Amino acid sequence: MGDLSEARLAARTPSRATWALVAAVIGSSMSFIDGTAVNVALPILQRDLHASAAAGQWVVESYALFLSALILIGGSLGDLFGRKRIYGFGIAAFALASIVCAVAPSIEWLVAGRSLQGLGGALATPGSLALISANFSGESRGRAIGTWSGASAITAALGPVLGGTLVQLGSWRWVFIINIPLAAVVIAILMFRVDESRDAAASRRIDVWGAALATLGLGALVYGLIALQSGTFDVPSIASIAIGVCALAGFVVREAREPYPMIPLAFFRVRRFALANAYTLLLYAALGGSLFFVPFDLINVQHYPPSYAGAALLPMIAILVLFSRSSGSLVARMGARIPLAAGATIAACGFVLFARASGGGSYWTTFFPAAIVLGLGLAALVAPLTTTVMDALEPAHAGIASGINNAVSRTAGLIAIAVLGIVLATTFSSTYDRRLARAHVSPATSVALARERATIVAGHIPSDIASVRDRRVVGDAIASAYGDGFRTVMLVSALLALLAAAIALDRSFRLIAPSR
Repeated sequence: MGDLSEARLAARTPSRATWALVAAVIGSSMSFIDGTAVNVALPILQRDLHASAAAGQWVVESYALFLSALILIGGSLGDLFGRKRIYGFGIAAFALASIVCAVAPSIEWLVAGRSLQGLGGALATPGSLALISANFSGESRGRAIGTWSGASAITAALGPVLGGTLVQLGSWRWVFIINIPLAAVVIAILMFRVDESRDAAASRRIDVWGAALATLGLGALVYGLIALQSGTFDVPSIASIAIGVCALAGFVVREAREPYPMIPLAFFRVRRFALANAYTLLLYAALGGSLFFVPFDLINVQHYPPSYAGAALLPMIAILVLFSRSSGSLVARMGARIPLAAGATIAACGFVLFARASGGGSYWTTFFPAAIVLGLGLAALVAPLTTTVMDALEPAHAGIASGINNAVSRTAGLIAIAVLGIVLATTFSSTYDRRLARAHVSPATSVALARERATIVAGHIPSDIASVRDRRVVGDAIASAYGDGFRTVMLVSALLALLAAAIALDRSFRLIAPSR
């Protein structure tokens, strides 16, 4: 009788593998919620901290920089030193960084905290799936990854809404505070309910120099590009870009000679793999670069409440979640060529609709149809792209192939935000200066506008303009200028998506994905 009771109790008690899945889901949720919620909170926190448009970009770019450059190293460290240990370190670093962000007294402190978050994310992001793979096998592994994917999609959808609501009802600082209890739960589960695992065959050599060159190269390049948004081609900006390009060239040389490289360059000799990553670079540059500016247009120009701005892209995410799985099956029947080309073309149409949306009007006739069309395009291409990348190489290399593609997509967004920031700033300045020259504002207003020029580019009206007439005139000039810049950004994104569609027409994408 006692044995039977113990058996029933064991059946009701979650297994250690299940606890590993719970830890992976909650830890990933922190990253997904934080990444999307911060974008919505950015216009408000930038205003509260009196930050320039360039400094506001670094709140996102500093996180993306360390995540993009170090994510492959994070996976290698987990295989070598223990997946549970490295994942736990990543979660702890992310939580510590969240505290720094939550109490940041200035934009500089916030950027420092976000950099540490990126480092924690680089350790934790690959660790979540590695934890699942180490604790599940066979059919149960597929179900566990499906559960993780579904939870990730849900949290990615809820992140902007949650971020907007927290900002509207409380403060942007709450966006970071919510990470702390989640991290505590994950660390407790890891300590008491999850077994350690390692890869006995993993190389003990970590490509530290490769990671350092990638971080320096991307950091210097992005720093120089953001500095150019001021419109002055000064020596420090050009020198920074030159250093970045040289460091990235050194990274390529290093990877070609390193016996255990972070990114095996030989993989790119496979035409399908190289083109799939080129497609990823263009498409995710368009996506990550353009959508960064949407909350600024919605909150600062269209005057949406933060919670509404956070919900504006929900239709896109809902369509992506609902239809991505069915589009993945198309590759087995017709190859990747049609889904990838059609998806990128539809996405380009979505970006064009976003350009139209910046003119103002009801959400249902502007941003809603744009989000729907972009969602349909992404739903058509995301699963086929993943399948193409995974099947381009031998099955033994599927993991590193996925990791490289993940790093490419994140790097694309990192660079695109800086480049499209130049596009927006240039267009903004042209329209703004022209409109203001005809407005004849008072000398006091002119002084205030010159002093706040760096924050005005983000669509923010200076608060110290006393004249009601000048405030209205300046507000109209800023709205018109930001609208022109936003439209240009979206049209450039549409062009990038069409270039990706052209790549998808290559003959190598006609191949039917081999069955596993």
